[in-house]
Amino acid sequence: MITRELIIETASKSFLVNGVKSVTIDKIVKELHTSKRTLYSHFKDKVELLGACLEDYNQKVKSENEAIIESADNVIEAMAKLHQQIVRRSYTVNPSFFRDVQAFYPTVLNDSYKNTGKYAHSQLIKLATWGIEDGIFNNDLDIEVVGQTVMVMQKLIKDKSKFPTSEFSIERLTFGTLVPYLRGLCTLKGTQILKIQEELFKVSI
Repeated sequence: MITRELIIETASKSFLVNGVKSVTIDKIVKELHTSKRTLYSHFKDKVELLGACLEDYNQKVKSENEAIIESADNVIEAMAKLHQQIVRRSYTVNPSFFRDVQAFYPTVLNDSYKNTGKYAHSQLIKLATWGIEDGIFNNDLDIEVVGQTVMVMQKLIKDKSKFPTSEFSIERLTFGTLVPYLRGLCTLKGTQILKIQEELFKVSI
């Protein structure tokens, strides 16, 4: 049976692997072994389908992040493992995916960013608060600024136009940006924990 969930799952995989521009409704229908009529009974057009795919992708990312945070022993470990997951995701998504969305479906992308920004920001606020409560981060931090800064840094690290992979490894970028930034947030206790756990920021692809 061709369900809404199956259409989203199939289309999402195709979009993420091939980009959005090259994936047509015809290709999705062919992959599903169904008809356009069936697909259009769930989604009025490709734009609506893409929006549903982005919403589903973001929900999965949110759940993965929450599971990582809940399983970590301290905020440094949580941030390291979140970083690992973010980098790994960047290698499983065709770079043209977000470029295509931005170029051809900017409204869909903006709506997605609003939702993504809300949960990503709230998770970073949670991490910063946790770090302060545990005496790992300095208690005079501007939590809002820290949260926004970490989000920008993560986005920057993934920007292959600014940091081509042929010149800048993920490890080099992490230990040149994120780890030094975290040192600046840390108390003496936090610095000691970071020194012990900074190897966690290395990512095996």
